[in-house]
Formats: sequence, structure tokens, C-alpha cells
Amino acid sequence: MSGISQGRAAGVIYLIVVASGIFSLAYVPSQLITSGNVEATVAAITASQGLLRWGIVASFVRDIAFLLLPFAFYRLLSHVDQHWAVLMVVFVAIAVPISLSALGHTIQILTLVSHEAYLAAYSAEQRAAAIMLSLSAYNSGMRVASLFWGLWLFPLGYLVFRSGLLPRALGVLLMLGCFGYLVNAFGATLIPGFSATTLARVASAPASIGEIGTCLWLVTFGARRLGVARPA
Repeated sequence: MSGISQGRAAGVIYLIVVASGIFSLAYVPSQLITSGNVEATVAAITASQGLLRWGIVASFVRDIAFLLLPFAFYRLLSHVDQHWAVLMVVFVAIAVPISLSALGHTIQILTLVSHEAYLAAYSAEQRAAAIMLSLSAYNSGMRVASLFWGLWLFPLGYLVFRSGLLPRALGVLLMLGCFGYLVNAFGATLIPGFSATTLARVASAPASIGEIGTCLWLVTFGARRLGVARPA
């Protein structure tokens, strides 16, 4: 398979990760969760079980595709530096089980709002407390997973930068995106309400631009040699 074809294959997988991630991590929570309002959140989840189900399915798709993605990049970029390529795979291999484990709490929420046995056994207040506890556990697990979502971007960005197969600016953005993920994960742990701050939004920008730009470039152009590669 040529470099262009390998690049497009990686791009398609990356596009699946990005699209399913935007839906499951951004759109679905924006429709179901009202920050600081337990009643509104529980009511939205209870009334929108179909959206919650689709969010869970999208999360499955996201994590399966994400698990495949570093192997596609390994084939494309391991010639630059095999040690960094292996590290990229390892970080994703750690992230996916954490994310899937956290997703189990979302499935538990679906059970609480859809099964008659639970609806009959618990009062509305007890059910709301259980839903919010499961939601908190899900968010905590995803915060841990986000550490490795960030860490894998550094070796990926380094390899992209060194390879000359994609614009080097994308490699720089991916490496900066690594630190953005770390800033958000540590900031949300240390500072209450950090996720709503301007710093959190600014820190997220390089990863968003770098990841979306990389997947769109690969889908459109594949991996073309844009400069002289400097193998390790």
C-alpha cells in the first residue's frame, strides 16, 4: 500500500474517532447535562433515553476506532523513530480500557431510567442521586482517560513533524495539544470550575485544530512527502 493510501486509511479511522467523539463527548452532554442543576439533568436524561443510547453507541465506535488508529499511524510513521511510534501505541492502549470502564457508568444510568424494576424500587430522589453518582463516576473516569488522550498526541506530533509526510505545523499543534489535555486534566482536579474558564478553552484549541486538521488532511491528500524526512 502506498504512503498516500496508508495515509488516507489512517485519515478515515481518525475521522471516525473525531466525528463519534464530537457527538458522544460534546453534543450528547450539551443536550442532557445542565451544570449545577440536578433536577434538569435527571429530567433531560429520563426524557431523552434514545439520545443517551446513541451516545453510548457512538462511544463504543469511538473507542474501537481509537484503538485501531495508532496502529495505522505506526505503519505510516514508524520508519521515522520506532521508539516514539511504540510509545504512541502504548498510550492509546492504556486510554481505551479506562474510557470503556467509565462508559459502564453511562450504561448504568440508562438502566436506572429505563428498567421498570429500578423505577419501582427507588423513590425519585434516590434514583436522581444514583444517576448523579454514576454521572460523576463517568466524568472522573473520562478525566483519567483524557491524560492519555493527551499523552499520545506528543509522540504522534513528533513523528508527523519529523516525517515531512504532513505539514509540520500539524505536528506542532498536536504536540501542543498534548499539554493542553494535561492542563485541563490537572486544572479540573485542582481548581473547582476550571473547565468553564477561558484558560481551559484556550488550552483545548491546539488539540482540536491539530487533530481535525490532521484527519482532514489525510482523508483529502493522504501522506505525501512535503520535505526531507530525518530518520532517527
